Order: sequence, then C-alpha cells, then structure tokens
Amino acid sequence: MKNKKNWMITAAIAVLLLLVFVPVQQSYSAEGSSAAEVSGSALEGQFHLSHVVKIYIPSTVKGNIEITEEAQQKFVDQALTKFSQWFGGATAIDGEGAWVDKDQKLIKENVTIVYAYAEKLDKKSLDHVVAYAKQLKEDLAQYTISLEVDGKMYFIE
Repeated sequence: MKNKKNWMITAAIAVLLLLVFVPVQQSYSAEGSSAAEVSGSALEGQFHLSHVVKIYIPSTVKGNIEITEEAQQKFVDQALTKFSQWFGGATAIDGEGAWVDKDQKLIKENVTIVYAYAEKLDKKSLDHVVAYAKQLKEDLAQYTISLEVDGKMYFIE
C-alpha cells in the first residue's frame, strides 16, 4: 500500500509540473504539420534538435524527508554533468510540485527538472539515462524517479 501511495504522489507531482512548469514544445520539421511556419522563414534549413530528455530531481529522500538545498544541488549538478556529456548541454529549472494527502492536506515539494535536447536518441543513450535514473532513485531512496522523453512521462522503478 505504501508503494502505491508514493507512486501516486510522484505521479501527481509529475502531472502538476507538466501542466504548470513545463512549456509546451512544438517540433518544426519539413515532415511535420508546422512546415508551413518554417518554410520560407529565417529558420528554414537551420540546424535543430528534435528530441528532449528530462529528469525530475526531488528535494526529498524516502519520499518525504527534506534534504538541504546543497544536497539537492549536488544531484542537480550531477545530472547537468551527465546530460551535458551525453547530449552536448543541459538546462535546469526549478519548480514546485504538490499533491493532497489522505487527510486532504496540501503537500508541496521543491523539484528541479534537468533537461537536454538531442539530435537523435538511440538505445545506448536511453540506456544511459535510465541507468542514471535508477541510480538516482537509489541514492535518494525514492520509490520512482520521473523521466520524460519526447513528451512522454516514465516512472523509473
């Protein structure tokens, strides 16, 4: 029951973050429906990155014990370094996730989303990211770590 509750809390945070903090991203390509917007514009023929990978770094361990900002920043810097090595660069944005517990109390948590754009995503690069998410899950004693790839949310257990 505890695992299910924590998974539901993590899912609620991820959904809230997606709705509130993560901007809608539109892909512009010659094959896509937005080709007319790019065709003939200053962007036509410009190099672009079509994929995005995001990992959500929580500010808690064991699902509800706050860690210091310095401790969370260590994990954020680690993710920025790994994503930069794998994809050529990365960005971190801070957000606040929330859910309502069984007593109808609003529970809030700071979260940092580390993301990188990529020209291509292959099995090797995705395997690196998933392995890192699993390690982060262990390091922070979480039930899951949220990982988003091209707009799809995955819960890494």
